[in-house]
Amino acid sequence: MTAVSPLRLNVMRAFYLLLFLERGYRVVAQAMSGEPLGPFDGVAYAFWGALALLCLVGLRYPLRMVPLLLIFLVYKLLWLALVGAPWWAAGAPPDPVMGRFLVAMVAGVVIDLLVIPWGHVIANYVRAPAETARPA
Repeated sequence: MTAVSPLRLNVMRAFYLLLFLERGYRVVAQAMSGEPLGPFDGVAYAFWGALALLCLVGLRYPLRMVPLLLIFLVYKLLWLALVGAPWWAAGAPPDPVMGRFLVAMVAGVVIDLLVIPWGHVIANYVRAPAETARPA
């Protein structure tokens, strides 16, 4: 296992807290609005709520919860590939909301890339031997 500095661990903890507050606020605000949600919106808010709560676990165990950070990174990359890039390629009609989303997603990817401890990820998820189905 690669060593992760105490500073990096504390940056990760701060990021988990920020993610909890930001996502948790959105979920609570939606729940308190009283607006009924459709099935897809309901799944999205439930998923964000679950991730927000799991970010609390990241405050105590930042390295064990690195897969959460990878989920945040991958969803932003997928959004950019499936939504942002086609919108931009179509001529990017003037839409301030979409433009802000695009900027936020790109900024989010950059922040995720900086916060994720890549040495730990490579050592534990790329180079580590696969878990076998048979007990040891």
